[in-house]
Amino acid sequence: MKAKRRVILVTDGDEYAARAIEYTAKRVGGRVISRSQGNPTALSGQQIVELILQTPHDPVFVMFDDCGFAGEGAGETALKYVAVNENIEVLGAIAVASKSNLKEWTKVDVSVDRYGTLTEYGVDKYGISDIEVGRINGDTVYCLDELDIPVVVGIGDVGKMARKDSVKRGCPVTLNAVEIILERSGYNG
Repeated sequence: MKAKRRVILVTDGDEYAARAIEYTAKRVGGRVISRSQGNPTALSGQQIVELILQTPHDPVFVMFDDCGFAGEGAGETALKYVAVNENIEVLGAIAVASKSNLKEWTKVDVSVDRYGTLTEYGVDKYGISDIEVGRINGDTVYCLDELDIPVVVGIGDVGKMARKDSVKRGCPVTLNAVEIILERSGYNG
């Protein structure tokens, strides 16, 4: 039996997110499905799974984005397909906050604010603690609650957050979120 590929889902796919995820993946020895980058997601879930299965080693980072589409957009459709595929083991998800007027949200196990502090509260797009415990608002997040994801970490806008998560600074918020997922999922590389 072929081993399952271990994957981290990221609910953002713009160019800043792509740069931050690629940088972070290198830091932890992972791989990124660079072609999953897009705003919105352009590949189908099946195409993404095929690319995941071609990567040389784990963990594999995959980006999904709805570009603010109301309801289930292309990013969420692809995310759901990948998350339940029999060849994939989801280690966790980075739930990215957005300034969405659609009020889509998901539960998070923990959030990392723009200063790298863990909080039980959700965070907003800028990485500032929100008022709700264990919940984050975003545009590609609501389907996470429907899936069996062991660890969901909420953060602000990947690679941004008033430049506190920029590649020049080493993407500390994104890296912290990934380290939490790897630790809590029991991944030992």
